[in-house]
Amino acid sequence: MMEALPRNITIEAKPYPFTFPLSSTALLLIDLQRDFILPSGFGDIQSGTNLTEVTAAVPNCVRILQAFRELDLPIFHTREGHLPDLSDCPSSKLNRQASAPGSNHSKVIGDPGKLGRLLIRGEYGHDIVDECRPKRGEIVVDKPGKGAFWNTNLLEELVGWGITHLVRISTTCRHDHNINGSKIVGGVTTECCVTTTVREANDRGFECCKSPETSCEKLGLENSQEIGIIEECAAGYNNSFRAPSLDMIHWSQGLFGFVSTLPTLLKELAPALPSPSVPAPDLDFESPPSTPPVWDGRLTLAALRKSYRSGLSPVTVITSLYTRIEEYSQTKSTFIRLVDQSTSVSYAKSLQKLFSDLTNLPPLYGVPFTLKDSINVAGIPTTLACPPLIHIPSRSSKIYSRLISLGAIYIGKTNLDQFATGLTGCRSPYGTPASVYNPDYVSGGSSSGAAVSVGAELASFAIATDTAGSGRVPAGFNGVVGWKPTKGTVSFSGVMNACESLDCLSFMVTPEGGVKDVRKLWNLVRGYDPDDPYSKTPGSLPLPIVNALGEKKWKFALPDRKAVAECSPEYRKLFYQVIGSLYEIGGEVKEGDWGLFEEAGKLLYDGALVNERLAALPDGRWLEKEKDELHPVIREIFQNALEKGVSAAEAYKDLRKMTTYLLSPLSIMSGAV
Repeated sequence: MMEALPRNITIEAKPYPFTFPLSSTALLLIDLQRDFILPSGFGDIQSGTNLTEVTAAVPNCVRILQAFRELDLPIFHTREGHLPDLSDCPSSKLNRQASAPGSNHSKVIGDPGKLGRLLIRGEYGHDIVDECRPKRGEIVVDKPGKGAFWNTNLLEELVGWGITHLVRISTTCRHDHNINGSKIVGGVTTECCVTTTVREANDRGFECCKSPETSCEKLGLENSQEIGIIEECAAGYNNSFRAPSLDMIHWSQGLFGFVSTLPTLLKELAPALPSPSVPAPDLDFESPPSTPPVWDGRLTLAALRKSYRSGLSPVTVITSLYTRIEEYSQTKSTFIRLVDQSTSVSYAKSLQKLFSDLTNLPPLYGVPFTLKDSINVAGIPTTLACPPLIHIPSRSSKIYSRLISLGAIYIGKTNLDQFATGLTGCRSPYGTPASVYNPDYVSGGSSSGAAVSVGAELASFAIATDTAGSGRVPAGFNGVVGWKPTKGTVSFSGVMNACESLDCLSFMVTPEGGVKDVRKLWNLVRGYDPDDPYSKTPGSLPLPIVNALGEKKWKFALPDRKAVAECSPEYRKLFYQVIGSLYEIGGEVKEGDWGLFEEAGKLLYDGALVNERLAALPDGRWLEKEKDELHPVIREIFQNALEKGVSAAEAYKDLRKMTTYLLSPLSIMSGAV
């Protein structure tokens, strides 16, 4: 049985005790590669066959790795190496040591060796040693340099996962790695990779902790502002460099971070780890079969993962879930198409057979989800709640394919306002879903069925769309967590457009799962997609300096009082109660001109930009032919746009207005969240 850990853990360290929050801590294993650890690898050639310490560090790294896996905390691996053509390898790195007088470097990066070409991605020697092989869901970051941040997505990953502390492990000649949040770090070498990484992390807001008892490069714990290194899990090729390298980290009251030991860390983690199982006595007869685990009904990602790792079958979950679906009074108006129970159960059985190792399950193994019916699934009709637009796609959307690859179970398409246009949930020919709170209340839209499917606990999460509130409004009306990510961070390929330049996929999760589940889902599916013209390229998002201590004041923006005054008295009371809560947790308010936001909203429906919705229609005459099949409100919106006869010049003028409206709030929102 696992006990809950305290919010913060404190371990003895130099120069003073090191405190970090486990909830925002990750494990970073640095360059535990064959090229650095095994005989005939790059490290063996470079060090003159002095591999004693780096090989000794591996079992300690395994101990930390196992602990973090049992705690289900984020784990990152790094690998140093280069493209086969060496286009990402600086000439100084390639030739400096080999060209030195009397050099013992008989081979350089890229030369053939017994483990393949040295430090070349894709070669046998470039990969991680078998003992520390990454499992499904663990992130591997390939780096071309000694530091883990240069020319990599490590910082973006750490910020995305909300990591403020890092436990780091490394076993390479010269590497460094960081994670936003707490980090446990280990690997080789202390004198090169670890210290480089710690200093890079420190510049980005981390404080580091190292342990002096293992090898030159140590295991490290890093916070958004604090980084810790644990000695026994890191090593180097020159032991005489070990002590001074570690001393520099904690010198001057922790100039770069902290140094601690592996036993100290494991002792503090022990209360949360499962108790070691006691072998049953050999009584020379077969024990009766054990009772299958019973599902507790919880749908959060963490609860399901814990249950599955304990032996719960996804068949049990899916069977129970379909009982809920059958009993829910609003099922018919929530789903446009529900996968047959027999099909879902069969799929759950196939998952169970495919992933028989319960210690190596994919991140979303057995997690049930729904899709808004504007998102394509190959061979399944997509309706957009508009019968004349029904089509059967030959290819699935990228989001569906990604979720399936992560082990999730798709159970159905959910209802929506026609053309994903509306905020009430009342504009569908497939019925009107009601709020989970009251059958007389609207569900909100346009992603009405998606919100209800999660609010009624018929699925762990739903993928919907959000252009101007279509994901967030129904989430609020049904008490679930709805989130619209930055456009372009998640591929929109294979999703029918409403207003292409603004459309985003959105996420809805249970209240219990909350922001933690949303963050995990987003991190698992985000990434650049060349098939999406609005997709964000790697490194294009600005990243903040990490704040591990969480004490810095933060700002939030509000509409002006005139705008709030238009709301009902009850709403105003609740609104200002929330503002008071934000003040209590350290927020500082910034008021601005709400009129800018109102004008921007009008451009989407009353200005020239509404024509972008027409651009999503099949052709110029489609509306004329099918107008009688449309919902009256949708028909009116489209017809009004056509009757205005907007010119190209007017469209460009409205585009310029929108750009101005987007820029104007920047001064208001500067530093806000």
